[in-house]
Amino acid sequence: MLPDQPFDLSATLQSGQTFHWHAWEGGWLGSIGDDPVWVRQTAGGLEIIPQGMEEKVRGYFALDHDVVAMMRSFPAGDVPLATALAFCPGLRILRQPLWECLATFITSSLKQVPHIRKISLTLRERFGVELPTVMEGAPKLYGYPTPQALAEAGEGALWECGLGYRAAFLHRAAVDLAAGRVDAAMLAGQSDDEARATLMQLHGVGEKIANCVLLFACERLAAFPIDVWIERVLHQLYFARKRRRTAEQIRKFAARHFGPYAGYAQQFLFHHARLTKLRPGASDASRGPAGQLLRPAP
Repeated sequence: MLPDQPFDLSATLQSGQTFHWHAWEGGWLGSIGDDPVWVRQTAGGLEIIPQGMEEKVRGYFALDHDVVAMMRSFPAGDVPLATALAFCPGLRILRQPLWECLATFITSSLKQVPHIRKISLTLRERFGVELPTVMEGAPKLYGYPTPQALAEAGEGALWECGLGYRAAFLHRAAVDLAAGRVDAAMLAGQSDDEARATLMQLHGVGEKIANCVLLFACERLAAFPIDVWIERVLHQLYFARKRRRTAEQIRKFAARHFGPYAGYAQQFLFHHARLTKLRPGASDASRGPAGQLLRPAP
């Protein structure tokens, strides 16, 4: 069922989009919504357990995305992006359940990946529904708790899951969604700007989190989340020796420079920078093997 295009299962699941999958028995064990599944990538394709999950797996991992065409749409001569694409051409933007994605990124603010993962798994275990076992001896899996479940749990119970001040944001967002004060179903019929504004009505949701949800759950592939990390990377690779840009200026640059698939460009740049330990201001890391600066030609 693999497309005749690049796909890297492990890189996709470890690229900072989702945090609940387990590396197990040579593959990955997790859930798509409340459907447990084990997936392993081989030279011949994907092994999937249980049977009947093929279309959900295909949709979740966006195996229908024409990533080759997307890559060709990016600006010629963009050395930093070309370097990131070559590093991991099989990266895909997932199609995650909206509430799960939204809630996870509300809890992610100023957190490292291991801590985000710990919070996600704790919330699932305490307030989610235990899912059926798909393979003997596999770790227990839990679905992400619904807005109603977290609303009823209360802010104090969320504090006990290690959320800190984020507990108030997550609880109030869950209460608003459970009560219907914000209707996530409206997003499908809205423009990117309108959908972003709708999401930002929720407590704890700023522009960065809203863009994460648009990109990783709503398939708005032009969305370009800007956090401290990607802002610094872009300043080093694209704006070196120039005045610093605001987040709004960076967003406009990304839309203009990367085009309708700017979200994919962001994910490639983020994943490459994080795994190669690229640090803004580190002169050696910012140069290619021949010493050329990793930024597009003027």
